[in-house]
Amino acid sequence: MPDRIEIRGLRSLGIIGVCPEEQVRPQPFEVDLDVLADLSTAGRTDHLDDTIDYGALVAAAERVVATERHLLLERVAQRIADEVLAHPKVEGVRVTIRKLRPPLPQDVATSAVTIERSRLA
Repeated sequence: MPDRIEIRGLRSLGIIGVCPEEQVRPQPFEVDLDVLADLSTAGRTDHLDDTIDYGALVAAAERVVATERHLLLERVAQRIADEVLAHPKVEGVRVTIRKLRPPLPQDVATSAVTIERSRLA
């Protein structure tokens, strides 16, 4: 079973959504990542080069949310997964993206999409 790096609560503003007002005004989003990888070497050596720099993963996820424009949370989650899986030590990733103020008439705290992707063998 692979090891896991967990990143919780990355907040960033982005232009994501189908409604006209969502396509012109940045709104807050929150991202969680579960990154699967073999971390045993880093556990033995205590060397940064033997693990995954999670600061780089956070920067990539933030860049997707803040600079790309998409209609669907599903697409944003996929783009973040693509960026994380580009790291050669990553075996798989689970991405959750939450819209913190969904434009719904009901009292809804958040709406979210979670996807899981793995490196193709």
